[in-house]
Amino acid sequence: MSHHAAPPDRPLGVGILGAGPVTQAIHLPALARLRDILEVRHIMDVDPAVASSVAARVGATASTSVDHLLGDTGVDIVAICSPHQFHAEQVIAACRAGKKAVLCEKPFAMNAAEAERISAVSTETGVPIVVGAMHTFDPGWLAAEQHWDDLTARVHTIRSSIVLPPNARFEDFATEIVTRPASGNPDYSDLEVIKGALQGGIMGLAIHDLPLVRRFTPDFADVEVLQVFHVRPFGYAVSLRTPTRSIELRAVMGSTWKPEWTFEAIADDEALRIDFTPSYVQAGSAAATFSRGSETRTFGPYGHNGYEGEWRELAALARGTRQAPSAQALIDDLTFALDIAGATVAAAAAGHAAADKAGVSA
Repeated sequence: MSHHAAPPDRPLGVGILGAGPVTQAIHLPALARLRDILEVRHIMDVDPAVASSVAARVGATASTSVDHLLGDTGVDIVAICSPHQFHAEQVIAACRAGKKAVLCEKPFAMNAAEAERISAVSTETGVPIVVGAMHTFDPGWLAAEQHWDDLTARVHTIRSSIVLPPNARFEDFATEIVTRPASGNPDYSDLEVIKGALQGGIMGLAIHDLPLVRRFTPDFADVEVLQVFHVRPFGYAVSLRTPTRSIELRAVMGSTWKPEWTFEAIADDEALRIDFTPSYVQAGSAAATFSRGSETRTFGPYGHNGYEGEWRELAALARGTRQAPSAQALIDDLTFALDIAGATVAAAAAGHAAADKAGVSA
């Protein structure tokens, strides 16, 4: 299929696979502000009631079949917002369907082998892929990148701290969610439950900041976990190190009213702090602050957040006015996240076993 450029005056068509809360509360509001360049034309969900009700909000076609959406000639860009285990095959199918660009929610694959396959298909078909780590598209982060000079080489400590109320509260502020899976009461005496919670915390929440952490960690392939705490009801505190860096990942989701999401990179004589807005709040970008001694320089907040940023990027990629991100960087981001998640779960299991042996409940 030929990659003919869309006429610049006509919005590009967007098709979305999976119409859950992220699509409803994040992507549709972001796309609503970009109607001059992007238009939602097709929404697919395995639940026909969800597909048709969400599609009706934006005047799009509804379907329950991936093939139907990929066969829709009005769809130029495909967004993959389905459950994780379907990401790889759907990304590959969208590339093979001759679409102009693909957005895949994180993680875009379940393992490194799948990621390599995606990268090969993307290279072969020439279809650019963007992974929805929205912080890397946030104008506040991009401004920091423009001004940090050699800070990435000098940093010794990197922190990602996330304090948020549960997603559902934000989702309900943003829109009326059609259906949401029921949540039960987890049994925290069960090691498998704790392992699942930590795996979910790293791959669902920390993963937003791990590409940022990796940019400040030249020896990221050599990461080891020092300490892991599972924070209830949902959260984690993980200390990691590489030969040259200390990394702290912390998160808690609870009854807080005041959300806070910060990324810090600290060197001997200078520090960078980025304050991100919560994902679901469409309230402009992060603000980046550099401090050295008593001097501070702040960049942002700017008018849009990283979600809008990633959609602007997709439109530019689809029109061929921007170079695609390197597939290797996407693979490195994924393997870094998987390594950390794997090591975190293993450390929690080892800690649990040691506590059992000592006759203490973990």
